Amino acid sequence: MHADISRSTFRPDRHYSAVIAQQGRVQLDADANEQTAIQLAQARTTAADLIGQHGGPHGATGFELHFLGGSRELDDLSIGGGRYYVDGILLDATRPQPGVPVVDDAHSAEEGEKDEPADAPAPAAPPATWTYWDQPDGYRDAERPGDRLPSQFPYLAYLKVWERSVTAAEDPLLREVALGSAMPDTAARMKVVWQVLPLPGSQLELADGATKDQVRAAFTKWAAAQAPSARMAARSERPEHADEDPCLVKPDARYRGQENQMYRVEIHEGGAAKDATFKWSRENGSVTFPVDELDGTWVELASLGSDDKLDLNVGDWVEFADTAYLSRNEPMPLLRVEELDLPGRRVRLSAEPDPSVGRRPELHPFLRRWDQRPGSGRASGSGRPKQGAAKLRHGALRIEEGGWLPLEDGVFVYFEPGKTYRTGDYWSVAARTATGNVEWPTDAARRPLLQAPAGNHVHYAPLAWVLGEGSVADLRQTFAPLAAPIPAADAEALAAEATFEAEAAAAESAAAGGSDPGAAGQDVEGQPGH
Repeated sequence: MHADISRSTFRPDRHYSAVIAQQGRVQLDADANEQTAIQLAQARTTAADLIGQHGGPHGATGFELHFLGGSRELDDLSIGGGRYYVDGILLDATRPQPGVPVVDDAHSAEEGEKDEPADAPAPAAPPATWTYWDQPDGYRDAERPGDRLPSQFPYLAYLKVWERSVTAAEDPLLREVALGSAMPDTAARMKVVWQVLPLPGSQLELADGATKDQVRAAFTKWAAAQAPSARMAARSERPEHADEDPCLVKPDARYRGQENQMYRVEIHEGGAAKDATFKWSRENGSVTFPVDELDGTWVELASLGSDDKLDLNVGDWVEFADTAYLSRNEPMPLLRVEELDLPGRRVRLSAEPDPSVGRRPELHPFLRRWDQRPGSGRASGSGRPKQGAAKLRHGALRIEEGGWLPLEDGVFVYFEPGKTYRTGDYWSVAARTATGNVEWPTDAARRPLLQAPAGNHVHYAPLAWVLGEGSVADLRQTFAPLAAPIPAADAEALAAEATFEAEAAAAESAAAGGSDPGAAGQDVEGQPGH
C-alpha cells in the first residue's frame, strides 16, 4: 500500500489472533493496522474454506455475462449484478443507481428560465448493469486494440482481483476539511479492484468441444503461470572483508540515515530480469502532489509539499498517475523534475505525460515522488557501490540479480537470480536509527532471508466460455445458504417419538389380528367329549 505508515508488522506465520492494547503505552499505526489485517485474513480464510476458490450465493450470484453484439460497433459483455467471492474476497457487481434530487419551487423557477421545449425527450434511464466497456475499475479504451474483445471465438472471460491503497490525493472526500488545508490527511483506505477481462482460447490450449470442467482446469493452469517468482532480501551495509568473519554482518555495519524510514522497493516494468526495472521510496511511496492543471510539460500542483522532507526538488523522479492509471497497472515512463516555479506552484517535467493519463480531472491526477538517483542500484559482490552511474530505463533502475544493490545510507537489497517480475509487486524495508539496522528476517547465522513480494496479490476466477454471439457457457459456481428451518424438537426427541409411534402401531396391529375369546369358548364347549 502507498501510505504513510511506520512499518508493517502482520506476520501470518506467527498465528496471532488479536492485538492487545496496554494502558499507558504509545499507540502506533502498525498495531491498529495489524489488528485490521488479522481480522481480514481470518474472515477471508473462513470464507474460502467454506465456499472454495470462487463462488456466489444462490439467488444473488453476480457476474453473469451475456454477449452483446449485432449492430454494435464493438462487441460488448453485460455484467450481471450480485455478489461473488474469489479466494474469500467479497466482490459486488451491483451497479449503483443515481439518487433522486429535491426539486423545490425556487429551483423549478430557475430551471424554467431555460425555456426547454415542452416536447423535450425524457432523460434516458441509467443502465441497470455494468458492461465490459464501462466496468468501474476496468477503464477500457476502445482506441486501444488490446482492450477490445477477441474477434475470434471461443474466448474465456475471467475475473482479475487485487487490492490497492487510496489516499486523499486520489479521493479528496477522505480529507476532513475541518482540519484545514495546512494539516495532512488522515487515514488511507484499501480498495478491492475487480476487472472482467478476456483471454483468447488459443492461450488455453484446448481442443474443440472442450467441456466446462476442461476449460476450468486449463484456466487454473494458466492462472498459476501468471504468478511471479521474484524474491528479494535486504540488509544494512555489509563491511569490507565480511567473508573473513564468522558473522555476515559486523557490529559497525549500520543504517546511516538520520531518521527512521519505511523503504518501499517496487517493480516498475515486469518480465524477466533483463527487461525488468524497479523504483524505490524512503517514504513508502506516500509522497504525492495533486495536480490542478497540465499544460504541456508544465504541471500546476495544489501544493509543493509541507516541508523540506516531503517536497519536490529539481532532479526528482515522479510518476504521473490517476485512478485509471493505477487500476490498469500498466507502467508509463517516470518523468524528471527539470524546473520549479515556487510562486506559481508549478514544476516543469522532462517530457509531456502520456496522453492517456492526467487529462480527466474526475480521475484526480497526481504526481508520486520516487527517490532513486543515477549511481544507486549498482550491484557489487562486496556490498560497495561500483564507480559510475547506474543506467536508468524510463527513470527506473534496472534489475541486477545476484548482487547487493545499494539504495542509500547503507541500505542494500538483493534480487534472487533467474526469476520473473510483475509490475506493482513490492517489498517493504523498515530502517531504524536506534539500531542502525533494517528490519528483515534472518536465519540463525544472521543471513538475510529471501522473501516473496509483500503485494500485490492477484486472484483469478473464470466466469464464462464465450463460444459466439448469443452462446455463452457459464463457468461460475454457486452455493446455497447453510440455514434451514428449526425442527419442532431435537434429533433425539424426534427419534424417541418415532420409536413410540412405531411400537404403538405394532401393538394395535397385533390386537386387531387376534381371535374373539367368547367365540373361542363356544367352539370348545360344542366339541364331543366335553
